Amino acid sequence: MTKAIKLLTALPYKQRERLMELAKEVSFPEDTRIFEAGGTADRFWVIRSGAVHLDQQVTALRRVTVASLGAGDLLGWSWLFPPYEWDFGAEAFSPVRAYEFDGPAVLALSVEDPLLGLSLVRTVAEVLANRLETTRGRLLEQYTIPRRGL
Repeated sequence: MTKAIKLLTALPYKQRERLMELAKEVSFPEDTRIFEAGGTADRFWVIRSGAVHLDQQVTALRRVTVASLGAGDLLGWSWLFPPYEWDFGAEAFSPVRAYEFDGPAVLALSVEDPLLGLSLVRTVAEVLANRLETTRGRLLEQYTIPRRGL
């Protein structure tokens, strides 16, 4: 199992402090849809408490949970990459408190402070790599057929 990367603790202190100047405290009641796949991705969150499920719509009536996020986790990275649309949906599995960040404002700050921009991109890349590895492991567990008699 790979180590979970926490965005705020992974950033250097000065860059974290600059980023936190843009933070807005928000909350989501249990069962709230935070965003839908295909919607405009113009913000992201760092979860302070509670749980969020990332999901993928597989049929008109069925969503599949692809990841579960909790305290310290980054929710949303699509604000960083064109075409700035969510790849998954997200729903609060329990009451959630989070820091919300405006994507365009963070991108502007990243241009102003290239060290922050580089640190942020590297950290988000680590988060993505970690989640990809976790997802790969789950898929292998789910679809590996045990061989009998070996």
